[in-house]
Amino acid sequence: MVEKQDNFKHIVRVANVDVPGEKAVKIALTKIKGVGMQFAGIVCTLANIEKNEKVGNLSDDQIIKLNDIVKNPQTAGMPIWMLNRRKDYDTGENKHLLTGDLAFTLDNDLKRLKKIKTLRGVRHGKKLPVRGQRTRSNFRKTKGKVVGVKKKGVKR
Repeated sequence: MVEKQDNFKHIVRVANVDVPGEKAVKIALTKIKGVGMQFAGIVCTLANIEKNEKVGNLSDDQIIKLNDIVKNPQTAGMPIWMLNRRKDYDTGENKHLLTGDLAFTLDNDLKRLKKIKTLRGVRHGKKLPVRGQRTRSNFRKTKGKVVGVKKKGVKR
């Protein structure tokens, strides 16, 4: 239950995403696309904020600090292996992408793979599994019913 406070915020804006104020900081940060549980935990640690504290109880300075760390995690001391875009294809630098940028970049990566006709790109284009899974029994949404052996007709 949320304590009644006069400065409680029900919706807090972090990284241009509305985050629910009733949830714990670690859980609420996962509502941002590109932020998972591990990343949210490290963000809380770097910002010196209790992970189980409600987002609505945070002060404006703490929210600004959270916002800065989520947007620029490397400058706050986030380890490089926690970033979701290491050695970017175009620039070669390490980044952490959020929300629309993440979706846009992934879409461009798939378009590039399809354009140069790599095996991954071709399989993405045909909507087949890309990472070596079997296709006989799985992935039959677009293919129709089950593949089986027809029995011979019984002779009388």
